[in-house]
Amino acid sequence: MSARRRMSRGLVGRRLAIVDGTTTWMDCALALRFIGPSATLVDGHALAEYERAFARFVGVRHAVSFASGRVGLYGLLHALGVHPGDEVLLQVPTHVVVANAIRYTGAHPSYVDCRLDNYNMDLAEAERRITPRTKVMLLQHTFGIPAEVDAAAELAARHGIELVEDCVHALGATYAGRQVGTFGRAAFFSTEETKTISSTMGGMIVTDDDELERSIRRFQQRCLRPSRWLTRRYLLKLVAYHVLTQPRLYRFVRVLYEVGGRRNPLPSATSRDETRGRRPVRYEQRLSNAQAAVAMRQLLRLGENLAHRRMIASDYAAQLVSFGLRIPVPPAEADPAFVRYPVWVDDREAARRAVLPFAVLGTWFTSVLEEAEDPSLLEYELGSCPRAESAAAHLVNLPTHQRVNANWKLMFDNIKDPYHASVLHVIVSQLPSVAHVMSQL
Repeated sequence: MSARRRMSRGLVGRRLAIVDGTTTWMDCALALRFIGPSATLVDGHALAEYERAFARFVGVRHAVSFASGRVGLYGLLHALGVHPGDEVLLQVPTHVVVANAIRYTGAHPSYVDCRLDNYNMDLAEAERRITPRTKVMLLQHTFGIPAEVDAAAELAARHGIELVEDCVHALGATYAGRQVGTFGRAAFFSTEETKTISSTMGGMIVTDDDELERSIRRFQQRCLRPSRWLTRRYLLKLVAYHVLTQPRLYRFVRVLYEVGGRRNPLPSATSRDETRGRRPVRYEQRLSNAQAAVAMRQLLRLGENLAHRRMIASDYAAQLVSFGLRIPVPPAEADPAFVRYPVWVDDREAARRAVLPFAVLGTWFTSVLEEAEDPSLLEYELGSCPRAESAAAHLVNLPTHQRVNANWKLMFDNIKDPYHASVLHVIVSQLPSVAHVMSQL
């Protein structure tokens, strides 16, 4: 049997999932300890320690935690004086929950088209959409690729509007040597299950503004404590995702997950109400102490996490360029922290079929407002952002987490040393039949 055929047979069924890959067995052990009888499941010292550590990492004075990034954004907009009738600039593609947080304040989302080189906000288009009612510009660092924050800060200052960075994809990314999240009046992050670190759900607001921090902290104190029942479900989900997204299991688990649909017993990151633009019950909630403790473990090893993601992204770029595929082009001064690696393909379904034996392609974003049942329910006008709509029809995204590498060490008869490879190395370099398909995309 040829080396190539042995390798192909060995890889079939080892599908790398987009989700998870950031947690460890020790994270799971900590989560399970909290699931048992624990007086510190919801409240405890880990919350304050995590907030302080997060602020130190980003390089700001203050960090305030919430049950999710969207709740933090909602509180931040209130603290910035956003009122009914005001407008907030945000780019598409983005997620439905970002637009919802704006709408729940009574303000209107003003959608701005993206650039097609890195899927971040088109600042020239943003300036054209500024009106006397515009109060805030949300600058999204899409896929962890920093936007042109210096130009955005200058634009916001010139028009007297607040700049808020959307860093939910971008923990650890830098621009001109500075962490993203330090360029605007404030920024928000997410530690939801698909992000750079995971507490299943969770978010953080960061700022250097003392008065703004006090206002956000007052909002946090008004938020509901998470129930012990919900906190335990989040912790169980973290453990379940760590186990079930192991490459040897995921091919089977994915089928069950899709068949189960909304009967999945694990808590969903986005509620049915949110997909329809409606405000869910118990929207304003805090982060639990147990989730903070789990996130803190991951924050302490974030440097290793980021270095791995950058290495994998570099590998992807080198391979994909040789096949003529369109890859992102970050700004010159940006050092991305790719939470996923976006690739433009002509036929998304063909790409999915080609890669399926080896990895599950992510589909951020299949809509200008990801997970929205109908973007028009959130005041989006079809055709108003044509580049974002095109991106939503053509983007796939590849995993960058730490399982991508460890499971792809291969030995060939004609190679003495192990072949240390990422998913796309294997696909485009070693499997000519798949390489041919990919080259046609």
